[in-house]
Amino acid sequence: MHQSSFMPEEDMLYTILADLKRTSREYTTAVTEASCPVVRQMFTDLTNSTLKLQGDLYYLMDQLNMYSASSPVLKQEINKQLQQNQQNMQKTQQFLQQKQGQQHGMDNHSNTYASFQAQHNQQDHHGHSYM
Repeated sequence: MHQSSFMPEEDMLYTILADLKRTSREYTTAVTEASCPVVRQMFTDLTNSTLKLQGDLYYLMDQLNMYSASSPVLKQEINKQLQQNQQNMQKTQQFLQQKQGQQHGMDNHSNTYASFQAQHNQQDHHGHSYM
């Protein structure tokens, strides 16, 4: 008897779905680690198209009763997680602003030091100023 595929359709769809999930995670990691804007955009586009394909496949499998979704998450739990993520984002933004402010302060300090050096270099070794 002739078999049309080497594995049952449902198993193949599960395998593809798992690969799409893994691929979207890897693309997301690539987005967060890319320093080149063009590469970052490319991986963002790949992530988005992979997530769409994964969602379409999940929807199809759900319609064919091939995939049973996990139990629904309580709205309270989602709101709690969302609030924690927002707090983490605020802390991260504050940290970045603080570090950028320190860097700006160091830049000002460097400028002050450079100005001092320039004034010092305009004086001769006897302390006479040529300003």
